[in-house]
Amino acid sequence: MAAAVVCIASWNADLVSRIPRPLARGETLIAEGFEISPGGKGSNAAVAAARQGAAVAVVARIGDDEFGRMALGLWEAEGIDRRHVEIAVGERSGVAQIQVFADGDNAIAVFRGAGAGLGAAHARAAAGTLATCRVVMASCEVPLACTLEAFRLARSLGALTLLNPAPAMLLPDELLPLVDVLTPNEGELAALAGPAAASVDEAAALLLARGVGAVVVTLGSAGCRLYRRRADPLHEPGRRVPVVDTIGAGDTFTGALAAALARGELLPAAMRCANAAAALSVSGRGAIAGMPRLHEVNALLAGRAA
Repeated sequence: MAAAVVCIASWNADLVSRIPRPLARGETLIAEGFEISPGGKGSNAAVAAARQGAAVAVVARIGDDEFGRMALGLWEAEGIDRRHVEIAVGERSGVAQIQVFADGDNAIAVFRGAGAGLGAAHARAAAGTLATCRVVMASCEVPLACTLEAFRLARSLGALTLLNPAPAMLLPDELLPLVDVLTPNEGELAALAGPAAASVDEAAALLLARGVGAVVVTLGSAGCRLYRRRADPLHEPGRRVPVVDTIGAGDTFTGALAAALARGELLPAAMRCANAAAALSVSGRGAIAGMPRLHEVNALLAGRAA
């Protein structure tokens, strides 16, 4: 089956320590738990899209190590096309060191490992797959050269482009007009817009003026908000759900949004689906465990038990 969603994917193994609160500089705390689980914003979003029923392919670069084998096993189990995955001999896969706090919030440090070598040539090698997909998504965990080339190809071939600008960084002017949908959280939006923007509304307007097609700002428990040119903002409220941890909630939102757009949903309806999926995702431990299936999202939207 041809991929409907192609993800320019970061991959890393998540090394998760659960501690009562954020560490102070120089401080040591006893962790209440530890686990190693699949991670990487791109891989997480690809899994989320696959669980929402999309046929997904990843373009990625991983190490020839135990964490790289973890990635291949995960993608195979989730039915994700791996033909454009390079295994970098002699290199280590990416790792994220994650601290999860008692309130479910987290802090993350990422080492990209082999993923740092992902470049424009990898996007060009996947041109045949990009030619038949409906949505191409990426995050800022992958090198911008690969994202830029993939989005250029996607635009020329008629696919939508979706960028999750995390971790936040300055984005080149040549990239923003190639982004159909940008999905920052409030902090990332502020970093992208700079000090000239005093509010979420002003920051979104600045990015639209720089060429982005639409901005969907995720607001945590407050839901999300859609900004488009010549249209009033559209707010989707948050949902009250029990929180185990928030790892991967933003990635779930991005992947579910891509899947909904790929099956033909208009952006407001796709945002509603993504908002519900992200709410459900915080009920599990780690990035993957809580990611819902499409029938669970549909049940939540319909107000019934899954």
